[in-house]
Amino acid sequence: QVHLVESGGGLVQAGCSLRLSCAASGRTFSLYTMGWFRQAPGKEREFVAAISWSGGSTTYADSVKGRFTISRDNAKQTGNLQMNSLKSEDTAVYYCATGPRLRVLLTSTLDDADYWGQGTQVTVSS
Repeated sequence: QVHLVESGGGLVQAGCSLRLSCAASGRTFSLYTMGWFRQAPGKEREFVAAISWSGGSTTYADSVKGRFTISRDNAKQTGNLQMNSLKSEDTAVYYCATGPRLRVLLTSTLDDADYWGQGTQVTVSS
């Protein structure tokens, strides 16, 4: 029903920036909260940020607050995650996700999302 494809990952030095994009297909994308999650090797997938369907509400994990900015453009069916001041701890596979049950909550988990992208690798060297 909803297909998501991430792009923009890569290898950067600590302190640099990356902008991840999530291209969506499916008419219902604009009706759902969109979120970003990440997963490092050997760790559980964790919540990063979320934005409401209208873009009027956002929330961020404490680990990225002040450095990352989530946005969306429903007309273009695109979501974005601007990542600034990257740290080695940010190294992970990043996934965009959406679904009717996902909310703009710090407690959001992967179980709240129904649709996922394939993930894009972000590696921050120190």
